[in-house]
Amino acid sequence: MQSIVITGASDGIGAELARQLARRDGAGAALVLAARNPATLQGVADTCTAAGAQCLVVPTDVGDPAQCRALIDAAVRRIGGIDTLVNNAGMSAQALFEDTTDLRWTEDLMRVNHWGAVWCTHAALPHLKAARGRIVAVSSLAGLVGVPGRTAYCATKFAMTGFFEALRAELKGAGVSVTTAYPGVVATQIRYRGYNAAGQAAGASGLKEDDAMSVEECARLIVDGMTRRQREVVMTTKGKIGRYLKLLAPGVVENLALAALKDDVKPR
Repeated sequence: MQSIVITGASDGIGAELARQLARRDGAGAALVLAARNPATLQGVADTCTAAGAQCLVVPTDVGDPAQCRALIDAAVRRIGGIDTLVNNAGMSAQALFEDTTDLRWTEDLMRVNHWGAVWCTHAALPHLKAARGRIVAVSSLAGLVGVPGRTAYCATKFAMTGFFEALRAELKGAGVSVTTAYPGVVATQIRYRGYNAAGQAAGASGLKEDDAMSVEECARLIVDGMTRRQREVVMTTKGKIGRYLKLLAPGVVENLALAALKDDVKPR
């Protein structure tokens, strides 16, 4: 039985990852689902259980290192080990840096997006090494290319990119794979719930979302990437081209990033 810990599993990409893994593996999957909202988390678990998977719900705020350790401890006590850790929990933010008068919320963003993944990975690492398992880090295309209006968010995702790239090299001889996923704009509510310049819920997305990827397709690509133990899963053609064009013509990439913003949130 494959034991898989998924953070941020109550909705969006994390919930869909859980559903797809439950349908794919059925009774062969032991899913440990973590997020801050126990009610919605339990709803996802019920769906996965109906598909045949074994589920353990562990309400967790990954912004708290003690809760990260408790999550891993609970998974090991209940299942006996960990084969895969999916670091998916995250928050969004849309704010021009000059409009951000109080930077305290940017620290909170870093705790959730970057440090939460670091703390969970550190706690799980001995068990993942014992299983020659897999680590998945759900980053963003904003962790490869700087996006105007998303300075704080980019900082957290670039931090994830560097950390997991270095960790991949460290774990090469241990048989533990590290897959970093780079979604673009996905049709979820993350940008609506993310921070604005005042550190409050934005209530709207600052990005054009006409071509947003479905959450089902995003999760499918991540599941496929982690199954194949791919190093990276870069989503969308623009994302694949943009990361290399950045090396050759960075000004062009900056203009493309500006064009992705809605007019009312563009730099003045």
